Amino acid sequence: MCDHPGCGHDRPRAEAPRGRNYAGPFRKTPDRLLGMAFIRLYQLTLSSLIGNSCRHMPTCSEYGYEAIARHGLWAGGWLTLFRVGRCGPGGTWGVDPVPDALDRAYRWWAPWRYWRAGRKRRDIGGNA
Repeated sequence: MCDHPGCGHDRPRAEAPRGRNYAGPFRKTPDRLLGMAFIRLYQLTLSSLIGNSCRHMPTCSEYGYEAIARHGLWAGGWLTLFRVGRCGPGGTWGVDPVPDALDRAYRWWAPWRYWRAGRKRRDIGGNA
């Protein structure tokens, strides 16, 4: 490094991302922490044995981690389950982010409706 002004060395460096999982704000309730810990355990153990073969971006485990962090264990767990189901043969592919907010049609007593969250973007509140 030089001390010459204007050389570019005196600029602060951009902070590198801390990890591949969601780092945004979320309520740290016991169910969310338990679900996120389970997914993190999977990422550190079984994921390396299965290999990097997810057809979506973010990967299914990253999606699950973020879905549970944002929407809780019940809604996030169903979103994750249906996302893994879409990842199989004949399923979808490409960029499939976790919805910022779920529409009022997604009720806890009707978990089958979460299947639509990754398929019809107009049904998701906040991501029209």
